[in-house]
Amino acid sequence: MRSQESIFRICFRGVYSCYWTRSRDNNQRCACFWFSFLSLVSVSTLGWVYICFIAYNDHSDVNWKAFEKFSRWVNWFMCVIILSSVLAIYCLLLLLFSLFQFAIKEPLDLHWLHKVLLFLGLVIVVVGIAGISSEWKEEWSTIHLSLQATAPFLQLGAVGALTMLSWLVFQSYHRTQSAASKALIIGALVAVSVAIFLSPLLIHSPCIIDKLPPKPALIGHRGAPVLAPENTMMSFRRSAECEVIAFETDVQLSKDKKPFLMHDNGMKFLRRTTNVDDVFPERADNNSSDFTMEELQSLKAGKWFLKTDPFWSVSLLSEEEKANACNQTVPTLSELLDLAKERNISVIFDLKNGSYDCNITVTTILNSSISQNLIWWLPSTCREDVKKHAQRFRQVYSSVSEMKDNNGSFLNVKYSSLSTEEIRNLTSRNVTVNLWVVNERWLFSLLWCSGASSVTTNTCHVLSGMSRPDWHLKYCTYLIIWITADLVSLVLMVVLFYLQRRKKSRNLLDSSWNRKEMSPFLSSD
Repeated sequence: MRSQESIFRICFRGVYSCYWTRSRDNNQRCACFWFSFLSLVSVSTLGWVYICFIAYNDHSDVNWKAFEKFSRWVNWFMCVIILSSVLAIYCLLLLLFSLFQFAIKEPLDLHWLHKVLLFLGLVIVVVGIAGISSEWKEEWSTIHLSLQATAPFLQLGAVGALTMLSWLVFQSYHRTQSAASKALIIGALVAVSVAIFLSPLLIHSPCIIDKLPPKPALIGHRGAPVLAPENTMMSFRRSAECEVIAFETDVQLSKDKKPFLMHDNGMKFLRRTTNVDDVFPERADNNSSDFTMEELQSLKAGKWFLKTDPFWSVSLLSEEEKANACNQTVPTLSELLDLAKERNISVIFDLKNGSYDCNITVTTILNSSISQNLIWWLPSTCREDVKKHAQRFRQVYSSVSEMKDNNGSFLNVKYSSLSTEEIRNLTSRNVTVNLWVVNERWLFSLLWCSGASSVTTNTCHVLSGMSRPDWHLKYCTYLIIWITADLVSLVLMVVLFYLQRRKKSRNLLDSSWNRKEMSPFLSSD
């Protein structure tokens, strides 16, 4: 057993400090500093990974911005998540090694290479947080919102971590000779324990509710862009299979004044979703509105999807579906209206060319003979004219103030622009609240508990299969879980303290007995 322990000691010491024999250097201050630094970096990287996974709901925004700058589509956000996850795992493993070293009374001599890597890790986290704060400020609202979904579980995790770490805290307490140090250690442990045990008093989650609201309806964001190229007829048909209540799209006007469907509107953006480089290489940087409808429909609007695999979902498609995706073209508004009329699905859209295309778009809709109540009119431009010529269009507003000014009852906003309390208050007043763009299960579950009427999503195939939120508890049930977890943790910590104290007393007794037995053989001065 001793040789086995010796092997473990050597291995852990080698990984942590690259010393295969016990170091004679016993600089406790330096070791304490680097252990504190390691703990700081570990917590920071873990928090950064949490931020990345929460922000994944909006990862396409980052990739789209990157394309705007570099004119090349790469899943940059996934690269960030992979790098951050590797960094966090490395830091956490190193922290576990350090705790093990402490437990077996080995010196904490962190190797210089680990110190360099930890410093680089901290730089990466700081740069990432600074980048979000300067270029993506609205994402902090999402992080704050996510805590309403994760806080109960984070608290339970903190209780478990506190319970396990208390063994090392009590070990340190019993090793310390100074009464002041003992008081400081126990005082710090009690303060942290009280904060963690009572933190549920500050947790307000909409999913801790007695009566669950109805499931929000789904709106296909540019169709079903995870399963087919965005804003193509294949994409809209796939979203119809998810039983969406509306198609969300973007309407532009071609050079010959025909409405077509495409989100990107700017120089070079045809390169992202079409093969314009192959068909019109000399005009590849032009705006989409510089092309006639015939020219636009000569482009392939699906090859990019198979090539770049923006959602890592191409492997889910059959060979037939891949061939269909490859042959997709830029659709006209009329094609979508025909599909919506056939499936009795509503249509909601943004206008990309400004106010001058209102008349043409409205005329196209009226000429399609689709029922007017299936059209959800979102653009604020020329709204008054639209009300006169198409009185049965359903008016949708992009802000609470605009809706109130127009005595409306249909709101379409980003999911993070309203608090869960505001969502609940609006829907209780018979206001239809649609929130965009909701892709992740945790976010959909949170908004479901909040009472949202519908959500616009890229992942209708995932959300349509949910029969319940990922988690939902009645308040009394959560109260029982909270109190039980705290009491179990408290009892375990008392037991651990007693065991450590008993071990300390036994060691002192053995040491005293050994000195007494050996005293006849020891020379006296």
